[in-house]
Formats: sequence, C-alpha cells, structure tokens
Amino acid sequence: SQMNLNTGIVNRLPVRLPAEQEQRAIAKALSDVDALLNALDRLIAKKRDLKQAVMQQLLTGKARLPGFDGEWKESKLGELGAVYGGLSGKSKAEFGDGNSRYVTFLSVVTRPIVKGDELGKVNVKRGEAQAEIAKGDLLFNGSSETPDEVALCALVAFDLQDVFLNSFCFGYRLNAGCSADGLFLTYLIRSDVGRGVFGILAQGSTRHNISKAAFREVVFELPHLSEQLEIVRVLREMDAEIAVLESRCQKTQHLKQGMMQELLSGKIRLVEPEPRDD
Repeated sequence: SQMNLNTGIVNRLPVRLPAEQEQRAIAKALSDVDALLNALDRLIAKKRDLKQAVMQQLLTGKARLPGFDGEWKESKLGELGAVYGGLSGKSKAEFGDGNSRYVTFLSVVTRPIVKGDELGKVNVKRGEAQAEIAKGDLLFNGSSETPDEVALCALVAFDLQDVFLNSFCFGYRLNAGCSADGLFLTYLIRSDVGRGVFGILAQGSTRHNISKAAFREVVFELPHLSEQLEIVRVLREMDAEIAVLESRCQKTQHLKQGMMQELLSGKIRLVEPEPRDD
C-alpha cells in the first residue's frame, strides 16, 4: 500500500512550542539570516552582471585597458593549435574504477577551469592508444541539446599524469609559442561572442553537434598576447571576488540550517524559560 498523510493525521500531531515571546525571538533571528542571504544573492547577481558587461567590452575590443591600442588580428583555431579526441573503445564497465582518471563531461560544460579534484576513474591499460590531456589544454563538449551550448570551453589547470578526456568531448592543445593565451580563449569562447560563432556552426535537430573540421576553421580576432594576459588578470580578479561572495553565502546557509536545528528543537534558547510552579 502507498503511504499517505491527510489532515486528520496532521491535526493529531503533537507540537512542542515555546512561549510566544520566544517564538517571536526565534522568528526574528531566522528572518535576519534570510535577509543577509537575500542581500548576498543580490550582490552576487550584480557582480555577475558586471562581469558579463566587462567581458563584452574587453573581449571584443570595444573597450581597451590602459596602455593598449594596437590592432586586433584574425587567428584561425586550426593554425593556433591541434585537436585530439576523447577516450574511445571504452565500455560502461570500465568507468568508475581503475588507476587512471578522466575529466567528466559535466566538468567541461559547467565551469571555465577544470581542477584536479573533480576527476572520475577509468580503466586504461598501459600502452593503450588514448590521448592524455596536459596542463593548459582546452576541452570542449562536441554536442549539446541546444546550439548555443555546443563547444563550451574549459581550461585544464592541473599538472597530472595519466589523465584522459571523456568520450563525448574533444581536446585542443595550443602550439608552443603561439600568440594566444588559453584562459583568454576560454573566456572568449564561453562569452556571447563565442556562443554566437559556435551556435551558427552547430548541426543537428534534436542533438546539436560540431565537427572537428568546422572547429579548426573558426576565426577569432585576438589582441596582442600581452593584452590578452592583462584582460585575463582583470577577469580573474572579478571571478575571485564572486567566489568569495559565493563561499560566504554557502557558509551563511549552513549557519542558518544549524540555527534552525538548535532553535526550533529548544537545544538553544533565546529567551530564558519561565520558572515552573511546583
């Protein structure tokens, strides 16, 4: 039979309540924390909107940082670096165990930088013909349900050996000494500029894909490498500021949960209980 809850059961449930004065004190304390969380959410949203506006200006050359005024030059991805594939020939049973690790599809599409603490396990035998990823590589999802989410870019920020890429993504390694910075390209490709380019190239109806051949032909206008690095510095500082606020918001949420557990169970009292008459 299916378990259910009706008004008759609810009406018979005993509930222990403090005095009304203490109820109001508890409600005010929790309301104050909610107000702080709402303020943090608004501030985070404001900072994100500001970052998007700054990216739109800096990554298109509409606004220039002090000291930079040179012309931007067209650069083809196929000339800046080389493409390689993800894991191939792997069965489902080979994932989740093994001495090797791999970058998951979710890690590629959710954030611009892939870190070494978010890797999955996979069984790759010694001598098996699979492409390893390296620090500084750019990783892309080859398909998506929507055209504007095809070829989202994530930079490999760790320096680990025996790490591979999931089967549904492909990697891109910049040529040594090329005139492009990996993180600048990551920001550019994840921005409205990059989404517009790859959205047009995406093929398919229910599932949208991009071919490696089409990827190699993509052209972006890039500033001098020194300007790319300075733009990256500005955007990373904004990312760091947002990360601090997100961490504070998360800690405040945990604090609220702890407060609710303690205050709503009577383990911590905000008002001294009235003495009982014996």
